[in-house]
Parts: sequence; structure tokens; C-alpha cells
Amino acid sequence: MPKLSHVKADGAIQMVDVSGKSASRRFACVKGLLRITDAHRSALGELPKGDAFTTAQVAGIQGGKRCSELIPLCHPVPLSHLDVSLRLVDEGIEITGSARTDAVTGVEMEAYTAVVVAGITLIDMLKAVGPDLVLTDVRLEEKTGGKTNWRRA
Repeated sequence: MPKLSHVKADGAIQMVDVSGKSASRRFACVKGLLRITDAHRSALGELPKGDAFTTAQVAGIQGGKRCSELIPLCHPVPLSHLDVSLRLVDEGIEITGSARTDAVTGVEMEAYTAVVVAGITLIDMLKAVGPDLVLTDVRLEEKTGGKTNWRRA
């Protein structure tokens, strides 16, 4: 197993020291899926709490911007762009979060946080129709910048 950067030799946790790194343009894209029923799909346009997609999109953006407040060892990252998009697919609602920065550390966690917050916002808005909602398949699709560029095959 590779050495974990957040763990000291004695096993204690640490925030990684990025002070010696050079800033670079960084990008991350994360996707997730909210599995819904036909009843949820039918109710999307007439929910008492309002427009589920717009609300989830704004919540996801807000969540991604607050990532370092929620994930203890994440660095605050100056985001230059954060986007959340949602679309109905056969399996449910596909949620995509993408983030950009010019910084010394990446934006994967901001994209992950945006997707998960958008997903749980959809759950909050749809749960009155029925509790059978599953947020699943949250995964990194692509990251660029820094030492490693990576894309899901």
C-alpha cells in the first residue's frame, strides 16, 4: 500500500503541507446517481418544496464551496469555477459536479462534495413521495493538473 499523505509515521493524522508545491491549473469531474421510482419521476414537476433540480444545483454549488469546512483535512481551495448539472436518465437522476482552480492542491473533494450535497438535497425534496431513494455510484470521472492526470476508462 502506498504511504498515505494524511498519516504521520506514528499513525497520527495531519493536514498535508503543500507550501512547497507550485500552483497549476486543476480540474475534477465527479458523477453520481440518485435512483428514483416512477412515482418520484412523475412528481418532479409538482413538488410542494419547488423546483428540485434548481434547488439541488444551488445546494451542490454551495456545498462544494464549503468543502474544507466539512472534510477535516481538506485545504481551502480558491475555486475559479464550480458547476453542478442534473439530468433524468433511465436509472434515475445523474448528478455531475465539476470544479476548476489554479492552486497548489486539487479540487476532487470539492466536486465530490457538490455531487453528494446535490444528491441529498434531491432526497430531501423527494422523500415525501416515498423513501425509496438511493444515492449511489459517486465516482471520480476525471482529474487534471498537479502530478497526475487521470480519466475513468
